This record gives sequence, structure tokens and C-alpha cells, in this order.
Amino acid sequence: MNMDEFEERLKALRPRLHRYCARMTGSAVHGEDVLQDSLVKALQARAEGAAVDNLEGWLFRIAHNTSLDFLRRRSRNTVVPLTEDIEAAPIAEADIVAISFRTFLRLPELQRCAVLLKDVLGHSVDEIAGIAECSPAAAKSALQRGRAQLRLLAQAPEDIRLPLISDKDRRKMAAYVDLFRSGDFDAIRAMLADAVKLDLVNRLHWQGRDKINPYFTRYAEETKWRFALGAVEGQPAMLVFDSTGAMESPAHFVLIDWSEGRIIEIRDFLFAPYVLEAIDWVRLG
Repeated sequence: MNMDEFEERLKALRPRLHRYCARMTGSAVHGEDVLQDSLVKALQARAEGAAVDNLEGWLFRIAHNTSLDFLRRRSRNTVVPLTEDIEAAPIAEADIVAISFRTFLRLPELQRCAVLLKDVLGHSVDEIAGIAECSPAAAKSALQRGRAQLRLLAQAPEDIRLPLISDKDRRKMAAYVDLFRSGDFDAIRAMLADAVKLDLVNRLHWQGRDKINPYFTRYAEETKWRFALGAVEGQPAMLVFDSTGAMESPAHFVLIDWSEGRIIEIRDFLFAPYVLEAIDWVRLG
């Protein structure tokens, strides 16, 4: 497999890998960060001549370890090896998708890994063991316990709160959304830091005020988008709706980072629709 073919396979597997990373980290946005780190590691290893017999298993092992690194940096629980054998039936994929990321995060990591790989992504117990680098017995036990625990957690009422966004952050994002609504992209350009970064997730990375000008031009030329102030996983966000559809949920969203009143980074998820699966979002305006 040459490098072009390898990169095409990575692109095809990206949504499946994101589903795993998002639920392992408890966040669709953080899951995308972990996924990007995982793909960089995979490309580097491939360029250095790594031999890959089972590409999907190899990629999930990288994504698994990168997810654990992410969690450990945030002082989450470490992997708990499980051996007790408790029978539990599979959980339907549709039911798993409906379970919130917060609920998944309450499972020990090996249980979370096993349920996701088996009931969402269709891996065998032996494949789970290879990805998680544990014994098949531990993988089977983690799967059974994870299924049972996830059912209990999913039945418990969740403590749902509106995102706690400061007035300052809300005003800044509201102003940004209002400028998009009015099409005043010159005003937005005036808010950009000189070294502003644009991450058009799953498509391109640009840096610099002049470099990212085409980004705003393309939004100005597209008439179907409608913009609203919202929050995604507690972060202020611009929700983007497709006026040609039902507009019941956003087609994608945009996150903004600021420093000293200037925009230093724009993360636009237009080309990463898989991130929207079961994401926590709310419309604020």
C-alpha cells in the first residue's frame, strides 16, 4: 500500500475512529483533537516504515493509547483490568448513540473501550484485547461488566444544566454571530490577530490574517446557512443551520478562541459532520 492509498484509508476510517475517541474522552470536540493526534502518529509511523498487517486494528490501538494519554493528562481514572465473568447481552448501537458522553465517561476505561469496540464498531473480543493490550479474558469481562453498568447508568436521571458561560464570553460570541448574520465580514477581519489560525476540521489548516481571507469569502457566497448563538459541550459556539433542511439541529458549528480581544483561532466543523453525533449542544439566541 503506497502513501496515497494509506491516506485514503485513513480518511475512510476517520468517522469510526472519531466515534471511539469521542466516547473514550467524553467529548466530541476533544475526541476530534485526539483523533488528529492519532492520525499524525499513524502517518509518522508509516513514513518511518512501520509494518501494518491489520490497518484498522493498528489505527484503533493508536487511537486507544492516545485517548488514554489525553485522559491521564487530565487526571482521569487509569485502566482497570477486570476478570470477573458477568453475563450481559449486547447493547443496540442506536441505544448507545443516544447515551450521553458524560455517561460513558463514568465507565472505567477498559469497560468503555470494550463496549465501544464490540457494540458500536463490531470488533471481536480478540481484536479488543489486541487494541487494549490486555488478555482476551479481561476484554470479555470488561465488555460484560461495561454493558451491565452502562444500562444502569443510562436509566439514572442526568443532572442537566445550561452551560455556564461568562457574560464576557457570551457577548463576544454573540457579536461574532451577529456579524455573520449581517454579512459584515470586513468587521470580522478587523477582529483577527495577525497570526490567527483557521482549522477547517478534516480539510485544511491556515494561519495568518491574509491567508484565511477566502474562508470568509466562501461564507459570503453561500446563501443557505443560518447562524445562531449557542453552546457546544459548554463552550460558546456559533451554530450553523442549513436553511434547505428541517433546521431542527445544526449542520455544523464553529468555535472561536480569543486573546486580548482578538480572535486567535477559528475551528470550523463544516467538513466533519461525524462530530455532531450525540453531541451536547444548546441554542442560546
